[in-house]
Amino acid sequence: MASGIIPKYSEELFIDGQTHNQFLVIGLITAKRLQLKIDFTSENGFIAHTENVFFGWDAKISFQLFDDKAILTSESLGGEMLDWGKNKKLSNRFTDLFFELIHQITPEELDVKYQEIASSFSAGDDDIMANPIEEETNLFYRILSPFIPRKGYFITPIIIDINIVIWLLMVGTGISGLHPTSENLLKWGANFKAVTLEGEWWRIITNCFLHIGFVHLIFNMYALLYIGILLEPILGKTRFATAYLLTGIMASMNSLYWHDLVVSAGASGAIFGMYGVFLALLTTHLIEKSKRKRLLLSIGIFVLYNLSAGMNPGIDGAAHIGGLASGILIGYAFLPSLNKSDNYPLKYASVSILGLLMIGFSSFVYSKLPRDISRYSAKLNEFAQKEKTALSILYRQSNMHKELRLVEIQNLGITNWKDCIEIIKDADKLHLPKALHERDKIILRYCELRLKAYELLYLQAKGERDPKTDTLYQQYNEQIREAMSGLRVRKTE
Repeated sequence: MASGIIPKYSEELFIDGQTHNQFLVIGLITAKRLQLKIDFTSENGFIAHTENVFFGWDAKISFQLFDDKAILTSESLGGEMLDWGKNKKLSNRFTDLFFELIHQITPEELDVKYQEIASSFSAGDDDIMANPIEEETNLFYRILSPFIPRKGYFITPIIIDINIVIWLLMVGTGISGLHPTSENLLKWGANFKAVTLEGEWWRIITNCFLHIGFVHLIFNMYALLYIGILLEPILGKTRFATAYLLTGIMASMNSLYWHDLVVSAGASGAIFGMYGVFLALLTTHLIEKSKRKRLLLSIGIFVLYNLSAGMNPGIDGAAHIGGLASGILIGYAFLPSLNKSDNYPLKYASVSILGLLMIGFSSFVYSKLPRDISRYSAKLNEFAQKEKTALSILYRQSNMHKELRLVEIQNLGITNWKDCIEIIKDADKLHLPKALHERDKIILRYCELRLKAYELLYLQAKGERDPKTDTLYQQYNEQIREAMSGLRVRKTE
């Protein structure tokens, strides 16, 4: 199959026994027999394209003449990144018919036909076929081309490169490249309500460049590459970069609004936003009608499928919806400046006003979101400190003086576990999601078991030790382990 940023397939047809002009005429007849639409013709070759039905696949065909050969190139239209051999098949159909016609049409007929059409040829500076075809034959370049900025494809590879570099840096610091933990993601800037709302607003942006493992990264970068090829040439660098950042912010804000206990990371919210921008533009006359229907179908299917997949556990559907909805709005907001591409003040005014409005809206929502989760997190931090102090006495030397040991168990152990119980009861009075109230029940049960175990430990330290007390102490420890196994934090993509 042909592949690359734009799939293409080329082959050489050597001129043997025909004149330059005759070779050109045979090529034009071949194109018409294959029902290709001719877009441009000169004495140096022609360009044509296929015209398939709604569900079809289209390609651009160029036939460029040199002294002793012609180069035939079939190049995919429509933005796909793999052609599954279609360009090669079309090229083979062309060459098979081409060489049949060489033996069917006499040189005299070809010369007459050339004289009939020569007057319509483009010439001089208008002859776009006069310059040699710039073939990207270097395999190394073709492999790296998705990551190299260039005209019409500049911002997309930069975003892809940033995402990959961040993933590599995470792996380089010892984090799993396949299954990073929630703690790992939070250290690198993931979005989590309890910390994002406590002044760490920058997580709304940084989480858009983090990924939950290599597979997550690859799928997102493939989707970004596809939409970038289609959309960046239409929007240009400034609009594309602005749309990506704004939809990423809106996706993060929607995730922040809906989720209380989710650690969120990934570029998919912003990528959905770019698909939303493109969907909006596909409903306008900005894009050629012949391409619009096919692209609208393929993009629409992609969006619907991934939105439905976003309903599954572990997928941040709220971020996807937030990105998509904001992308559609941005697409329509950009339309006036896209229709007047030479009006630079309008272009930069639309970008600036849209950016200020969306950032202002996000700041307002950020300031109004309830902080109960953050307060709850602060309570848990206080709980964790007391728990740590209470647990520390289990690892100290037990051969200290009896009276000191009793004071330690009472003041550092029993007292702190009683405080922990009060902290959790107080925290549970906050406005929290049901899952956290259920979690509080587990923590409270855990603390009560710890308190009972320490009270038995106190009796043992006093010398009131018997088999029944030891058995009960072991039972409490078993129940403690069961309670601890129920505490988890989710992460989503």
